[in-house]
Amino acid sequence: MTPEDVAELALSLPEVAEEEPYGPNRPVYKVGGSIFAMLSAATRTHPDQLTVKCEPQLALHLCEQHTAVRPWYQGRRWHWLTVHLNDDTMPDEDLTDMLHHAWDCVVAVLPCATRERLRTLRHE
Repeated sequence: MTPEDVAELALSLPEVAEEEPYGPNRPVYKVGGSIFAMLSAATRTHPDQLTVKCEPQLALHLCEQHTAVRPWYQGRRWHWLTVHLNDDTMPDEDLTDMLHHAWDCVVAVLPCATRERLRTLRHE
């Protein structure tokens, strides 16, 4: 999956906003004002990367299952994962599931009325 595909998928989720608070080519995706995913464009030393919020138990499982998945070096170790997008071992379906899960993680801690409205929108 390309960074453009990831961006399109993230923006297809209900009420997602894209911002670039960390500079150009480093968009973040928010729902309810909270970040659930971040993209980083490739550099000389790093491939294209997607960092997503994740439940700790699932994070551990995903790291064991996929060589392209690692704990985010800056975040709380098992609450954020980084995926190397240029790694052909990461199936698009799994990446889609991870992005949806990240959105769900953030929505789960929003106020009740907001949470229910967003969940309803996602399942329409």
